Amino acid sequence: MKVILNGEETEVPVGQSVSDLLDTLSIRTKGIAVELNLEIVPRAEYAACLLSDGDHLEIVTLVGGG
Repeated sequence: MKVILNGEETEVPVGQSVSDLLDTLSIRTKGIAVELNLEIVPRAEYAACLLSDGDHLEIVTLVGGG
């Protein structure tokens, strides 16, 4: 199935969770935020949050500074 990941169409397996996608992309969960269809996904819900065809995801790295 296809999802839009950070503005780019990406093919992912059916039944994949946000957690699975992060593992596939070798992205650590610390210091990131995941937005799915304009809603922030709490880190505790990554494994239970299943992706669907056409979903829009944004994965951003949080940085501190001033």
